[in-house]
Amino acid sequence: MPNVRLAMAQTNPIVGDISGNLQLCFEAVELAAREGANLVVFGEMSLTGYSIEDLALDSSFLKQSESAVLELAHRLQHAGLGEIAVVVGHAARASHTPIGSWAIAQNCASVCLNGNVIGRYAKHHLPNYSVFDEYRNFIPGNDLLTFEHLGLRFSTVICEDIWQTGGPVSQIAAANTDVTLVLNGSPFEIDKTDQRLNLVGKLAKAQNTAVAYVNIVGAQDDLVFDGDSLLVNASGALIARAKQFKTDLVLIDIESKDSMIPLLATPAAKSETLWQVWNALVLGLRDYVNKNGFSSVILGLSGGIDSAVCAAIASDAIGADRVFGVAMPSRYSSDHSLADAADSASRLGLHIRTEPIDAMVTAFESQLGFEGLSAENLQARVRGVILMGLSNSEGHLVLTTGNKTELAVGYSTIYGDSVGGFAPIKDVAKTLVWELARWRNLLAESQGESLPIPERSISKPPSAELRPGQLDQDSLPEYDVLDSLLEMMIEQRCSTEEIMAAGFEPELIDRVSTLVVRSEWKRRQGAIGPKITSMSFGRERRHPITNKFKRI
Repeated sequence: MPNVRLAMAQTNPIVGDISGNLQLCFEAVELAAREGANLVVFGEMSLTGYSIEDLALDSSFLKQSESAVLELAHRLQHAGLGEIAVVVGHAARASHTPIGSWAIAQNCASVCLNGNVIGRYAKHHLPNYSVFDEYRNFIPGNDLLTFEHLGLRFSTVICEDIWQTGGPVSQIAAANTDVTLVLNGSPFEIDKTDQRLNLVGKLAKAQNTAVAYVNIVGAQDDLVFDGDSLLVNASGALIARAKQFKTDLVLIDIESKDSMIPLLATPAAKSETLWQVWNALVLGLRDYVNKNGFSSVILGLSGGIDSAVCAAIASDAIGADRVFGVAMPSRYSSDHSLADAADSASRLGLHIRTEPIDAMVTAFESQLGFEGLSAENLQARVRGVILMGLSNSEGHLVLTTGNKTELAVGYSTIYGDSVGGFAPIKDVAKTLVWELARWRNLLAESQGESLPIPERSISKPPSAELRPGQLDQDSLPEYDVLDSLLEMMIEQRCSTEEIMAAGFEPELIDRVSTLVVRSEWKRRQGAIGPKITSMSFGRERRHPITNKFKRI
């Protein structure tokens, strides 16, 4: 008979919905109890949602959070579940906060047992991720929290702790810990899955402890938490793993730090990058729509690759019946653009309507005398007015379909194609958009379904169609070249010398760098979208708008 049956509870909280999050935790403990669990561990800030940003300064919010911990303990006791130890993450007001001052928040993990809170681990550093960085500004809180339960000794730490070489994790071995419980709010990034497993395995071997790493799941604004909770033994071997991008409850029988058996087979981690990215984008959109109470979304359908991919993401996220497309042809729109937009809508089963813009554009041009670039931008802005007007009248959330490459170099019309409340592919480079489209079609084919994205939308040269015969490459380098350069410049933060060493000409580097810097003012006004890289616009990377710096 095992000493402890551990349940790793991977929940999807909503920031500020403390009562709703408490109910999610209570229901998870009820379910775990029916499966024989006697220890349940939740993710970081599972009672408050994460990240709480400036709610960390709100005394009322922090008071409600602390009250919820006590209420959870009392409800469990009243329901006959008090003998189950429950470790839950939440925010709390620091005890040393002066009366009348701004609240000072602590990031906490509390242990509930027999109707009481028997222990609390508090960190005085609460990341807000206005600039996302798990590795800096570490300020340890109180000493390591340890408790004994059914013959085993547990230690509790929180997310950033395990990225540090010192602090509470250095005390784990000395505390004779059998299992270390790590509460996490760890957002998805490409290639982060293996980093987590390696980090947890390293901690287990260094501190001679099994490690249960419990992450939250779901999206909060532009952050996507992918779950992927896991348990390793003291040798660092993977014992159990939760689903990625879904709520889950994983149960493991534990006799010692070295002897443990999962009750169900551990799902194989999806190492395929495109599968992970697609699911992150889908979850990001789904939770933004549903958590903010939108009944539907609307987007412009041009027949191009970006709008086709965004429409497919939206259909996967919330169902095609809640997705409304609008084709808005101008005098320069090709016949195949309208046909491809209609094809995209038909393949997905979403709603589509056609609203020609020529008469509206002509009215502006005749009154204001616009020509050239101002006339081209006017077309995009008229389309933006149509989408926002339909949003106001019918209650849709407008999706803007710009990709990361376009945002980087400012290849968009402010208040035109940039309008909207959410940008599904904001952190997706143009070349990755094409890869995702091909991958999604292959997935559909493998499942015997019709291909959701028209082949012609994938294969034809991209164009904004704002003048006769226009192509994106009239204004920009080829996208494979541009994305490779932007990858080095933005993601890798390479110097000019390093970029030149990779084969890029100085003139191209200077041109692209200038476009990136000059476009910051546009990016500051853009909609948020799911973060999938370590260097997304708006969180990690912000240039001064007034800026005379040039690469040399």
